[in-house]
Order: sequence, then C-alpha cells, then structure tokens
Amino acid sequence: MTFSLLAVALTPILAVLVLLVGLRMPATLAMPLACAATALGAVVVWTVPLRRVVAASLEGLVIATTVLWIAFGAILLLAVLRVSGGMDRIRSGFTGITPDRLVQALIIAWGFGSFLEGISGFGTPAAICAPLLVSLGFRPLAAVVVALTADSVAVSYGAVGTPVVVGIAEGIPGIGDAGLLEISALTSTLDMAVGTLIPLVMLAVLTRFFGAERSWRAGLARWRLALVAGASFTVTARVVVELLGPEFPSIAGGAVSMAVLIVLARRGVLMPRVPWRFGPDDVETPAPAEEPMPLWIAWTPYGLVAALLVATRVEALGLQRLLRDVRISFTDILGTGIPASLEPLYLPGATFVVVALATVVLQRVGIRRLRSALSEASRAIVPMTIALGAAVPMIRIFIRSDVNDLGLDAMPLELAALAADATGAAWPLAAPVVGALGSFIAGSATFSNLMFSAFQSSVAVDAALDPTLVLAGQMQGANAGNMVAVVNVVAALTVVGALGKEGDVIRRTAVPMAFYLAAAGVLAMLVALLS
Repeated sequence: MTFSLLAVALTPILAVLVLLVGLRMPATLAMPLACAATALGAVVVWTVPLRRVVAASLEGLVIATTVLWIAFGAILLLAVLRVSGGMDRIRSGFTGITPDRLVQALIIAWGFGSFLEGISGFGTPAAICAPLLVSLGFRPLAAVVVALTADSVAVSYGAVGTPVVVGIAEGIPGIGDAGLLEISALTSTLDMAVGTLIPLVMLAVLTRFFGAERSWRAGLARWRLALVAGASFTVTARVVVELLGPEFPSIAGGAVSMAVLIVLARRGVLMPRVPWRFGPDDVETPAPAEEPMPLWIAWTPYGLVAALLVATRVEALGLQRLLRDVRISFTDILGTGIPASLEPLYLPGATFVVVALATVVLQRVGIRRLRSALSEASRAIVPMTIALGAAVPMIRIFIRSDVNDLGLDAMPLELAALAADATGAAWPLAAPVVGALGSFIAGSATFSNLMFSAFQSSVAVDAALDPTLVLAGQMQGANAGNMVAVVNVVAALTVVGALGKEGDVIRRTAVPMAFYLAAAGVLAMLVALLS
C-alpha cells in the first residue's frame, strides 16, 4: 500500500483524533470536516465510485436516524422525569443508599448499566446512566466518562447477545451454535481475569481526572469493593454462558452485580468511613422531610423500560416479530447494492417514548410541563443531529470502500492486514486492537465483529493460532473500543447537555480502553504460548 493510500485509509481515525481530541473542536464542526475529507480521499485516491460514496452516505444517514431516535426517546423520558419531580426522588433514593460518589458510580454505571447493555445495547446504557449520575451531583463530563467506561465488558453479550449471534455468526457464515458457544465461553473466561478489573480502573480514572486531589490512589483504595463489583458480573456471566448461551450473560451479570452492591452498601460492608466526593463544593443536597413522591413511583418508568425491552427482545413472546414487521427498507440505494433499514417500533427509542407518555399519567405531569419536556428534548437533539449526520456517513464510506478501481479491500480490512503482516505469531497481542478499531469507527461491537471476525479467523489459521482465542480477543477489543466510539460519546454528551466536549471525553476514556486492550492482548498471548 502506497503512502497516499495509507493516509486516506487513516483519514477517518486521524481526523477524529486531531480535530476532536487534539484541536478540541466540537463534534458539530469536526465531524462534517472529517466526513468531507474521508469522502474526498475515497473518490480521488481510493477510487471508490462517487455513486457508491453517496449511497454509503445515505446508508449512514439511515443508521444515524436510528441512534437519534434512541437518544430522543431517552432525553424525552429524562425531561419528563425532571419536570415531574421523579428524578429528584431517584436522586434522594440513591443518596439514601450511600452518599459516596464512587459507590454510586459502581451501582449505577457498572451494575445498572451492564443490565441495560444486556437488554438493549447500542448506546442505551450511557443515555440512561449518565443523566442519572448527573441528577445525583456528578459533573456532566465525569458522568459521561464513567458511563462509557462501565459500558464495556457487558458489550460482549449486549442487546440479548447481538454481538455474538449476529456479529460473529454473520461475520463467519457456517460457524454454528457450537462455535459461537465456544467463543463466548472463552471470552467470558478471559474476562474473569481482565473484565473484573475494569470497575477498579473506572474508579481510578474518576478520582484522577475529576477529584479535587487528582489522584489515582483514591480510586485504587476501593479495590475490594471494585473487585467484588467486577467479579459478581464476570463470574455470573461465565455461568450463564455455560447454562443458557450468549443471549443473557450481561442481563444476569448486571442484575447480580447491582444487587450485591446495594446489599453491601445498605449493610455497610466494605463501605468507606469517609464518603468520597468531587471536592469541597460537592455538597449533599438534603432530602425533603416528606418526600412528595413514593420511591417506587419514581423508579417505575425505568422498571417499565427494562421490562418492555426484555419483552420485545425475547422471541418466544411474539412481540419482537410484531414490532419488527414495521420497517422502512432500502434494498438497493442508487443501484449500488447497499441496503439500509429502520425499525422504528422495535428500536429502544420507541420504548422510551411510550414509557415517557405513561410517566405523564403515572406521575401526573400537566400539559404545560409536558410541553416543556418536549421542548427540552427537541432542542437537545439538534446539535446531535448535525454531529451524527456527518459521523455515521463517514463511517459507512470507510466501511463501504471495498468497491474501487484498484482492487483493494475496504479501508479497515487493508489496515488490519498491514497490522497482521507486522505482528505475525504475536497476533494475539494485536487482535484486540483491531476489534477496538472497529467499534471506534463503527460505533458498535456488533459492526466490529461483522467487519473483522472472518479476517481475524483467517489470520489465526495462517499464523497457526487458535481461531477461538483470536476471536475472543476480537470481542474483548470491540468491548474496549465501545468506550471511545464517537457515536456513543456524542449521544451521551447530548443527554447531559454537554455536547462539544467530545475530545475531553475521548482523552479520558482512552485510558481505561488502553488498559483493557493491553491486558486482553497480554493474557491472550500467554494463553497462546502455553497452549
């Protein structure tokens, strides 16, 4: 590959890093510029037909609409809870469990977030957990960084196992249920060593970047509780993989971890003597003498969200097929063979909207306050529309660049092939990095597995490595890349009203991502050497 081709292939990655992270441009400006540069390079240098670039961009707009629909629903539900007083009651309820910010982060971002990832995935956990943390008193950036960092290990089995049952299964046709189970089992086994440590890393990042003391030590001091949080998820997930397969490990692991943490907090086990806070100005807001709303009513909307998401994703209940029958499809955009589809009723956005309307009745929200909530959600979604309306088309141009006059594969596969040639037998070290690249660019572990699973398997065979081990590394890398995925970062910042801080978030979530990749790669390499 010539230097010019390499430069074009790296454009989407370098543009995001330079514009968002380096120059700290807001996504509303950086992503249109990055998209334009990627499209120009694809046509002029990579020789992708202009029609295909336009078609890939249109496909990206359809995908962006799905993300925007989810985000709008999450923002609307949050806005309704704010005007009803429900969010204030949830805040006081969590404060009643523990005033410690680190423990709150473990319960909400790690436990509850992992549960939500198992149910719906695709950015939903951060869209719910980040504003919940803000309502407790977290700074918006801290809430987003924590929510994104926590939404990692559970991604392997997010959205009822979609990264496996769709990502790996469609990426390697004919792999079969036995092959999928073998990969899932090894991934969960490896994460009992690596994933268990992520809550501890999350706390260390929180105290280092957002605490008054700017210290790693304050977060690392909670290692016992953090390891309990991590192990209660990873061990449960491993057992559930063995018993039920890849669809339910994150749902069960998240629920068990959250329950364990709440019980420990209420009984004072492993709890700190002095609660950790962000600084002197982080003062606990006292709860009113008489709560205006029962806690169960305040929490009912999120309970309904969880129940409806489960009900609509368990195929045996019949709702999934009914909702998915309502589909807007494009099977051949501009005659290029590129398809795109939108399932508005099946997407979590519809669930959020339905629950928001139910909350209006349940929590007695008047017409005036409902209008205020709708206005808030509509205003918040505008800048996100600009950012994602450029970011996702850029991603699809990158992925759809496999049709060209030079006989080249798609840009991400060409980059991965270069990495494979450079590493050889040490590929287990690099396999997670490729998985992370896919999630960073595509915004989804499922898409990353779709793109790279066949490539990873081929490299493993050529290097005389165990393909199952390499694919487990791919899955762990895809999890890690979820922390810095531009689509997820933009969505999370939007719901907390901090859009424009994408670079600040990526700089911080890159730390736990790097740890996850390094630990996963080293462990996989050790397993390869010992086998």
